[in-house]
Amino acid sequence: MRDLSGGPRVLLKRLRELMAEPLEPQERLDRIVRQIASNMVAEVCSVYVLRADGVLELYATEGLNKEAVHLSQLKMGQGLVGTIAASAQPLNLSDAQSHPAFRYLPETGEEVYHSFLGVPILRTGRSLGVLVVQNKASRNYREEELEALETTAMVLAEMIATGELKKITKPGLELDLTRSVTIDGDSYNEGIGLGYVVLHEPRIVVTNLLNEDTDKEIGRLAEALGSLRISIDDMLSRRDVSMEGEHREVLETYRMFAHDQGWVRKLEEAIRNGLTAEAAVEKVQSDTKARMMRLTDPYLRERMHDFEDLANRLLRQLTGYSGRTAADGFPTDAVIFARAMGAAELLDYPRANIRGLVLEEGAVTSHVVIVARAMGIAVVGQAAGVVALAENGDSVIIDGDGGHVHLRPMADHLRSYEEKVRFRARRQEQFRALRSVEPVTRDGQRISLMMNAGLLVDLPQLAESGAEGIGLFRTELQFMIASTMPKAEEQEAFYRSVLKQAGGRVVTFRTLDIGGDKVVPYFRAHEEENPALGWRAIRLSLDRPGLLRTQLRAMLKAAADGELKMMVPMVTEVSEIEAVRELLQKEVQHLSRFGHALPRKLQFGAMLEVPALLWQLDELMAAVDFVSVGSNDLFQFSMAVDRGNARVSDRFDPLGRPFLRILRDIVRAGERNKTPVTLCGELAGKTISAMALLGLGFRSVSMSPASIGPVKAMLLGLDLQALSKVMEEALDDKRPTASMREILAGFAESHNIPL
Repeated sequence: MRDLSGGPRVLLKRLRELMAEPLEPQERLDRIVRQIASNMVAEVCSVYVLRADGVLELYATEGLNKEAVHLSQLKMGQGLVGTIAASAQPLNLSDAQSHPAFRYLPETGEEVYHSFLGVPILRTGRSLGVLVVQNKASRNYREEELEALETTAMVLAEMIATGELKKITKPGLELDLTRSVTIDGDSYNEGIGLGYVVLHEPRIVVTNLLNEDTDKEIGRLAEALGSLRISIDDMLSRRDVSMEGEHREVLETYRMFAHDQGWVRKLEEAIRNGLTAEAAVEKVQSDTKARMMRLTDPYLRERMHDFEDLANRLLRQLTGYSGRTAADGFPTDAVIFARAMGAAELLDYPRANIRGLVLEEGAVTSHVVIVARAMGIAVVGQAAGVVALAENGDSVIIDGDGGHVHLRPMADHLRSYEEKVRFRARRQEQFRALRSVEPVTRDGQRISLMMNAGLLVDLPQLAESGAEGIGLFRTELQFMIASTMPKAEEQEAFYRSVLKQAGGRVVTFRTLDIGGDKVVPYFRAHEEENPALGWRAIRLSLDRPGLLRTQLRAMLKAAADGELKMMVPMVTEVSEIEAVRELLQKEVQHLSRFGHALPRKLQFGAMLEVPALLWQLDELMAAVDFVSVGSNDLFQFSMAVDRGNARVSDRFDPLGRPFLRILRDIVRAGERNKTPVTLCGELAGKTISAMALLGLGFRSVSMSPASIGPVKAMLLGLDLQALSKVMEEALDDKRPTASMREILAGFAESHNIPL
């Protein structure tokens, strides 16, 4: 084989010309393999493409029997070609027929060829096919020849990804890139959504693959690497990044990768082989990801995510990509795919268009899931690897009931889910018919069903759901979606609009709960090891009294001549309540002094989320007008489980005896102090747990609007007295034989209660 000095560049230049010519797909492929064979002085060049059924089909060849095209097939992992596709690793053999994986295909006539060089055709680490060259002479191919073939495979990967080969694919067959895939995850919110994929962090598609000036491209790479390294060093040197912790380890890993000379040499070599700087990054990223995806060590697989993120940062530097607004090219029926995301980021999207949310990470009680639930969209979490499998615009079904994501579903699968959507719509119609029905149990106990909200767009659901009012209005959402701190006048107008749209129904405003993992873009918070236990909510507000007083004043003015009900989150000691009441009183006096009208009725409450308050229950009940149990945080802190950590967030059952006994103690404290006690949290939104809450003595619960219909349908047939007796006996049982969940499910079944 001749010296390939300058060969790869000549080859890529000719391939670029071929890609630009108006050719039919088969003719283009045939010319490509002829060009590769000619450039590399190979007697054979073949392209195998992976189909959706896991079969590698010969799509084009120069040197083998032409009649074998579209007939010769190998399964994934079968033969040399199948081994390359399965491992995503090249094979360089001087005597192919002596390799244990060799599979003889008589129709191809390849038995006379000994030397074999095959490389995977990769895109984002996925094998789309295999590119092979062969010669009769027995020899090993050189490193530069391998690099040239890998670089050429990138051009073929783009050809496959654009869908050009669909025209020459046999009827009834699909290519692997478009095959139907089902990913199992966890159900984070019920519902079924049919739509199209929107990648939260869009994949940067490199269209300019081939360079014109190697030195210029290496210079561009060096400049981008320099900027990337500086940005990482800046993040590490910031004062609000502590000297220890997992976040610092990630940044240190980024810095290690960014300075790794092996990585840089691979990038420069790809550029010398004819690629642009960004195409070189994509090639090395895809090669590395393909290898790391097959690792079983969880630590090393996590490092893969770090490397991928760093490579994407470098791509953004090179392409000048500054991000897109959430609405850019946003489909009418969108299902958002993300590794992880914040609540504010979800709210940036056009709400009316969202049909579902798919997360690779997160937990059922993370804030983005809570917001998604309030928006009434299906959510599936812990869907491992789903982002890499999806492309923007792919059709998708999200099954929030079962925790499944069906990517590029087949027609019969789609029809089945369309029927499920129609069935759910009919159920919703039945629940809507209950809107005007009083929520009274079979034995005459009236229950107050409230809804959770946080934005003006939530308000129409008051009437639609039949909720009695808003039991939790998260005021921080207004702050989280704003680019600057909302001014006092803006806050006042916002709260006034909420009260007006509520139409006389009760609205319980929660004062600001920012800090920790609720990031406000214009408010610089300090990095914390345990943000859920840190400087957040009332702790932050008392340290920034101006912030709290502005909010209190806005609420008082907005509710002038009406009723105002507010509560304070994350209370740990009763003294904090007294401190907030003192600030509230100062605002009342200030407004009175300047002649402003005040609410004719003011109710001041506290959220019970911190276990320390369980030993201050009587003092707490005496200090407030009402108490609202925040079951999400109270459960998290009581059981020492991080609600954002999927490994432990579902380890303990909130319907287990320990937590139900805690809730019973709170209800009893409210009864003996004659202080109303309500509950807002995920427990209230599930029919079986809502039934448990009513059995414990709660008579007011707040939930997402979509849960009100099912919960009301449940309680209408409920004999509360009988349920309370069963629960009391079960909770007092020192040596239980059945779990509380089993007991509750058994009660519902025996009493014909719909769950």
